[in-house]
Amino acid sequence: MTAYNLDTNLVTPGVLGFLVVAAIGLALYFLIKSMNKQISKIEVPHEADLARENQAARQAATGNHDRPVAPGKKE
Repeated sequence: MTAYNLDTNLVTPGVLGFLVVAAIGLALYFLIKSMNKQISKIEVPHEADLARENQAARQAATGNHDRPVAPGKKE
């Protein structure tokens, strides 16, 4: 038996429960803000840049520097 007669339907988390949830929410906000900042620093190459690099690599490999090769076409 418990020392107190508590009605389990009336017991609530109270101020401490609210503060814990608020602190977790605040931490989540700052973590997401930091994550977005870090992700925005990542440079993703565009497809046109990748195609140019592939074309330059193919021309360097074949030694053909006179005529450019259209992207997607094989020599």
